[in-house]
Amino acid sequence: MKDLVARGRYPHQRLLSRWRDEDERAVQKAMQATGVDNLWAEPVDTLSGGQRQRVWIAMVLAQQTPLVLMDEPTTWLDITHQIELLELLQHLNEDHGHTLAVVLHDLNQACRYATHLIAMRDGKIVACGHPRDIVTVELIEQVYDLRCMIIEDPVAHTPLIIPLGSR
Repeated sequence: MKDLVARGRYPHQRLLSRWRDEDERAVQKAMQATGVDNLWAEPVDTLSGGQRQRVWIAMVLAQQTPLVLMDEPTTWLDITHQIELLELLQHLNEDHGHTLAVVLHDLNQACRYATHLIAMRDGKIVACGHPRDIVTVELIEQVYDLRCMIIEDPVAHTPLIIPLGSR
C-alpha cells in the first residue's frame, strides 16, 4: 500500500533521481492525514473499499497539490464508509487547509459537508454559494424536477432535502 501512496511523488521525481527524505516525509504525512499509516505493509487488494479510498486520497496528498478534484468518491461505499470519507475530507479542508472540489450526487451529504455548492443543469450553473443560501425547494425543482420539502438538519443545521416524489 505504501508503494501506491509513494506514486504521488512521481511528479516531483527527476530522471534517475533518488528517493529523498522530503519524499518520505510527504508520504508519511499523507498516510497519517488519511489514517492509513497503520496499513503501510498491506497489499491494496486486501483493503476494504473505504480503506482503498483513503489510500487513493493519501496518494493525491503525497503529491502536495494545492487543489484536489474528486468525482463521486463515495460511490460503491456503504453508508458508514461514506460518512467516514466525507468527515476525512472535511478534516483535510478545515484542519490542513486543502482545497477540495468534489462531485456528489447525494444532495443531503453535499449540503452537510460542503462549504460551497455549485448546482448545475444541462451543463450550466444554476446557483452557487453556501448550502444555506442556495438550497431551496425552487432550486431542487428547477435542477432535478423533484418536488420536495426542506427542513433543517438537526445535527449539522444545514438544509435537509425530503423528496416528495417526481412531478
